Amino acid sequence: MYDPSHLRTFLSVAQTLSFTQAARRLGLRQSTVSQHVRRLEGATGRQLFSRDTHSVELTEDGEAMLGFARRILEVHEQATVFFTGTRLRGRLRFGASEDFVLTRLPEILEGFRHEHPEVDLELTVELSGTLHEQLAAGKLDLVLAKRRPEDPRGEPVRRDRLVWIGAERLRVDPDRPVPLIVYPPPGITRALALEALRRQGREWRVACTSGSLNGLIAAARAGLGVMAHSRGLVPPGLVRVPERAGLPELGRVDFVLVHGRRHPSARGAADALASAILAGGDRLHRPRSAGLG
Repeated sequence: MYDPSHLRTFLSVAQTLSFTQAARRLGLRQSTVSQHVRRLEGATGRQLFSRDTHSVELTEDGEAMLGFARRILEVHEQATVFFTGTRLRGRLRFGASEDFVLTRLPEILEGFRHEHPEVDLELTVELSGTLHEQLAAGKLDLVLAKRRPEDPRGEPVRRDRLVWIGAERLRVDPDRPVPLIVYPPPGITRALALEALRRQGREWRVACTSGSLNGLIAAARAGLGVMAHSRGLVPPGLVRVPERAGLPELGRVDFVLVHGRRHPSARGAADALASAILAGGDRLHRPRSAGLG
């Protein structure tokens, strides 16, 4: 009833909220992407996206289809692996940014380990900037991280807006330097936050520095200051800082998958994990109570 190619296209559009980016990711024409979505909407009898010339958003039925599409594609992949007898082996060094510590990424990794038990998966959780450096140095095979604004590389997994967040009772005094809770260099979010404050001419001071997302969250919950964070990944216990605080706009950020140097032993495993992450990308929007380990 539901064509796997149409489901993959649907997931790409849902994750990027862009028919253009989905077409680029899948190597298709934009007209083909639109056709796949129309055919899937025809098969379901429901509208899955509300769209105009400026934006693309999932409808309520589209949100429901996310889970169904992911599960259908997972079963399709399982059947393909079973009947073709494909067995991936080797060592795969995967890096994930701190941003995904509180999401359901562990479920995607668990599913990958179940499907490919002979792959030795090594996980590194670090700042996005550090992961890009390790990838360039040949220390990682695949990275899921934020993309620097000037960097065109990487396959988009999702796009989000950066916002200022903090404790609900926190009040930012416009006459005093902004108290910042930040990652250390080379954190990409840190760089974007400081650049936005400089453009506005707003004074700031570092109230807390931590390389751990849990450390930043603890400081923010204690009311030490504000932090820049992905709008779709706001941790429990924290809220967006009201506009009346006068903090500058932070812009959008892309989360991407980037492959490293193609070591033959890791190539197939890296491709398989990248496919699993792209297929299950909706899980990366959802917070979870526990971390990656």
